[in-house]
Amino acid sequence: MPISGQGWEILIERSHVQKRADGKVRTVGRYQVFHDGVPTTLAGTTAESPGPGSNAVAGNKKRIEPGRYPLFTQAGSKYVTLNYTSNANQAALPRPGIELKETGNRREILVHPGIGFLASVGCINLCTVLPDAVEPISFPGSRARVIAMINDLVGFHGSRFPNANGLRIPDGFAIIDGEPS
Repeated sequence: MPISGQGWEILIERSHVQKRADGKVRTVGRYQVFHDGVPTTLAGTTAESPGPGSNAVAGNKKRIEPGRYPLFTQAGSKYVTLNYTSNANQAALPRPGIELKETGNRREILVHPGIGFLASVGCINLCTVLPDAVEPISFPGSRARVIAMINDLVGFHGSRFPNANGLRIPDGFAIIDGEPS
């Protein structure tokens, strides 16, 4: 599924599944941020829940279906887009995140920091590299990537960026492609 080349877009291309000996499974891919179709320096690896992707059943603990999803500022108790804690401790709340909407019966699908093997139930964790199933996600690095994404969204939109959590980010989309098994 290609990007449209308009607005702020994050393309997530799922490539493969990693399985650990203890039975844990995660979907791994790559992300790239685009401004009006031009790639930025914001790129890296993603980790998600296992598949197959499904938006039909709420709480199914699977990754979401491939598609194009509008972005919103997140207004939750654990994750927010505006006014997240400056404390970098992984236990400190609220952590930074962005919400994907129009996800069928699924709710609270976010791009947020990961830690360990996977910190996601249907959400997307940004990280550097996951060469194998043994490699953990570094919380400080993942948090920095999510904050860089939020700062880039704010910079791209300027005064058009929402001034509160829970609002639509104009011309902001996540495009998710791939269904590895």
